[in-house]
Amino acid sequence: MILSILLLLAVVSCRKQDIDMFEGPSLEELNTPFKVKSNLTNSQDAVDFSSGESVYFTAEFSKTIDWKLRIIGLTSGAEKIVNGTSKTLDAERFLWDGSTTNLPVFRAENCDVELTFLNEEDTLIGMVEVLNPKNNSGFLISDFESGFDPGWTFFIQSGLDMDFQVKTNDGAAQGDAHYNMAGTVDWDWLVGLVNFNAPAYGAPHFPLNSNGDNVYFNVMVYGEPGFQNSVVLFQFEEDENGDETFNAANEDMYAVELKVDWEGWQLISLKYSDIVSLVNGQPAAASGNDTHNPDKIIAINMLHLADPASGYAKSKLDYIIFTENGPLNP
Repeated sequence: MILSILLLLAVVSCRKQDIDMFEGPSLEELNTPFKVKSNLTNSQDAVDFSSGESVYFTAEFSKTIDWKLRIIGLTSGAEKIVNGTSKTLDAERFLWDGSTTNLPVFRAENCDVELTFLNEEDTLIGMVEVLNPKNNSGFLISDFESGFDPGWTFFIQSGLDMDFQVKTNDGAAQGDAHYNMAGTVDWDWLVGLVNFNAPAYGAPHFPLNSNGDNVYFNVMVYGEPGFQNSVVLFQFEEDENGDETFNAANEDMYAVELKVDWEGWQLISLKYSDIVSLVNGQPAAASGNDTHNPDKIIAINMLHLADPASGYAKSKLDYIIFTENGPLNP
């Protein structure tokens, strides 16, 4: 008899613990009709992300539900998308720092705000003004807003319809300018190139962290619809002996080859220590000390390539930047 009572108490205790540990909406709440109890509002109507400001949105619902918040830049077309599950939307659920989910990035502009719900027709709408976009920390190679730096060097093949230049107001990923690369070369893979030389930035080497695990290379690349034949090759030349020149025979050059087989803007972020040495497009042993030394980079070469049999090739580049301790959060 005593044993039976003890077993019953243990079962009751376990059931109570299970109830206490239960997470998510109750059965009663699941059967509650969905209603908007408090409409969508902003913590402020205008926000200056460049000064460190942020904005949050509030709303309240009759039940816990899956929701999606979408912010759309009316000039840029930028998107910030956040998904959540809750009965309320507030600063704890989402605090917007000006970052972007889908390129291009936000600029100074008005933005529509939409809040939708899973399996419900309700759509809550609002608007927020971005006074200034967010600043990104890191070492900027170029956003092309100031045009072509005289300290860079370049080469363009004498092919057909060659169009290598900085363009403005033509759908840049960030700001108003980007670098356009286009043309037809039927005898060589190389279409054109740009060398970003460290002396153009006032020093023999780029001012980067010495630890390749802490340095990230970021670039925004545009795939032209209907022309998925472009290849963008980035080469990173390291001056290991400190003589302010690069010797391919005994110093490291790391490279990454991007086959631009997508449409629209895409952010590419790579940890520098993950970038390999390439020979004819294949990974190979580096020629120098085989150690990634970002602080010894003396030049970054950007080559636009295409199979000569593939015809006209076109892509765009924007916002080339090194960041530390993580990839760019645009």
